[in-house]
Amino acid sequence: MSQPGLPIRMLHDRVLVDVDAAAGERRSTSGILIPATVQLGRRLTWAKVVAVGPNVRAVEPEDRVLFDPEERAEVELQAKVYVLLRERDIHAVASDSVADGGTGLYL
Repeated sequence: MSQPGLPIRMLHDRVLVDVDAAAGERRSTSGILIPATVQLGRRLTWAKVVAVGPNVRAVEPEDRVLFDPEERAEVELQAKVYVLLRERDIHAVASDSVADGGTGLYL
């Protein structure tokens, strides 16, 4: 399954994701902007699933997933950069049933 108009079909257990634009920079609790270049240990990244292979069972297109940015391969399609993962590299899927509109996960 993939987005309409995407010139690629995923195979096996592969997942194609679009990394959140805000994943690089973040703000501290006091409002200080922390640039993406600052290393804070092993920090996981949120992304939106764009396409999945036929053997993927736990995620679907449009899901928000959490993954380790060090375990990824980038691919450029139609002048946009996506990340290619195996399903086993995804740590969590955001819950849809959270009332406050957040991710549903607190790490």
